[in-house]
Amino acid sequence: MRKREQLVRIENLPAAFVDAQRVLQVIEQHGYEAYFVGGSVRDTLLHLPIHDVDLATSAYPAEVKQLFACTIDTGIEHGTVTVRYHRHSFEITTFRTESGYQDYRRPDQVTFVRSLQADLMRRDFTVNALAMRENGEVIDLFHGLSDLQAHIIRAVGDPDHRFREDALRMMRAVRFGSQLDFTIEPVTLAAIQTNRALLAKIAIERIHVEFVKMLLGLAPLRGLQQMLTTHLLDYLPVLNQFGKQLTEVVNRPLAQQLANETQVWSWLAVNLGWEAPQIQSALHAWKSSKQLTLAVTKVTAAVHALLEQHLTNWQLYQTGAVRLTDAAQVAVALGHPDQTTALQQRYQELPIHSKHDLAINGNQLIQSGIKPGPALGHLLNSLEHQVVAGTIANETKQLLAAANQQSEAKKAW
Repeated sequence: MRKREQLVRIENLPAAFVDAQRVLQVIEQHGYEAYFVGGSVRDTLLHLPIHDVDLATSAYPAEVKQLFACTIDTGIEHGTVTVRYHRHSFEITTFRTESGYQDYRRPDQVTFVRSLQADLMRRDFTVNALAMRENGEVIDLFHGLSDLQAHIIRAVGDPDHRFREDALRMMRAVRFGSQLDFTIEPVTLAAIQTNRALLAKIAIERIHVEFVKMLLGLAPLRGLQQMLTTHLLDYLPVLNQFGKQLTEVVNRPLAQQLANETQVWSWLAVNLGWEAPQIQSALHAWKSSKQLTLAVTKVTAAVHALLEQHLTNWQLYQTGAVRLTDAAQVAVALGHPDQTTALQQRYQELPIHSKHDLAINGNQLIQSGIKPGPALGHLLNSLEHQVVAGTIANETKQLLAAANQQSEAKKAW
């Protein structure tokens, strides 16, 4: 274990830290240690946007609660107390050690400690085991700074121990490698392959989050390649049946970074040749929402139509403006010209953009003498198709006339 401390000072802290600085100062004024820890420190050093600002302290939860007027026991069994201070909320966690991990995910026992080193020692990777004082001074006990400079993901201490404590860390290693465009150092990568079967112990919802973040990263193809090389892919639902195809995918250039989860799954679906039933089955196995499944189904169909150059007005209409942008960007990622502007223009020129825009409704059809029932719904759908296709104007009189004509024709037939 490398434990030599390195010190670096960040002179101008991002605004995200400003309010929290006062909280750390209050804790320190009462004789305790307090630091910013984790991803916010890493991302500040990498000049990346800051998301969550995590605070850690040598003060025990009961001691933290004595220092502030308004606190909430959000995760007190794990040492986390939420402090309300000057109309802001801050999660403060006591230094701790962990042991047990019988489920390869959560510790069986959490012990509060006064040592920053003991707290940082339990963290996953050296680049995440950094602490920062409220004055911007960074504390590095495990050479995380040199790994940041070298663009390396390295486990803190023995990677086998880290992955047996929490098997999700294997996915996180691959995800951070892709997200930051870092390489996983050889000992850590070998430990992923050795312990890969433990991924079966992890809930698919947690794997899902890391997998999508990986494919949204700067180096997603490298991440996929590492999952193939280490055989982590063997423990991913549905995708474990497509190893040969994914081996081909990682050798195709990704012309543009993917921007959201809909694009991630649509890009995969196009590459793997999935049609609607396969998309629905795969995303069900990954416990995705119905909204995401519908979006991916529509975007994938639109991408196929774009690549084959026969995207109809009806498909434009059904896909919608947001999903059309996703489809265009997936096509760009696949190496095709960007058609976003042209598609949006075509979409805006459609006569209607939803059934609510139709200049006629069921009540008006009933008042015109058409009987209610399934046939009425079919008739409205037919009128919707015709308006979108441009074969009839979206005007009430014309729609009524067409509806009655079609209704009479059906009766005669």
